[in-house]
Amino acid sequence: MEVGGDDFFIDLLFYHIRLKAYVVIELKARDFEPGDASQLNFYLNVINDKIKTKEDNTTIGILLCKGKTEVVADYALMGIKQPIGVADYQLTKVIPKNLKSTLPSIAELEKELKEI
Repeated sequence: MEVGGDDFFIDLLFYHIRLKAYVVIELKARDFEPGDASQLNFYLNVINDKIKTKEDNTTIGILLCKGKTEVVADYALMGIKQPIGVADYQLTKVIPKNLKSTLPSIAELEKELKEI
């Protein structure tokens, strides 16, 4: 998105058909920091102003991070009127057996990317 002559990049932007709302997802490969809430709030404001129509509901923000301290996240989100959620994720190397045969291997992915 271009705002004020600068470019900003949302990690993921979806549209939820049933909710009739855009969903902005920010991904952080580190623990939550208070400034992350402000960044996500900024993205929601831009989407609500530039993309959302009158028929759409307010944009939803989801911040996925490596970890978070609940009290820090609570203080960072306090006062923000937008629907924003913060959740931490866990990486796993275990792939369910029923999916393992359908997914390409790392070598196959790397080969495919080199050909692009």
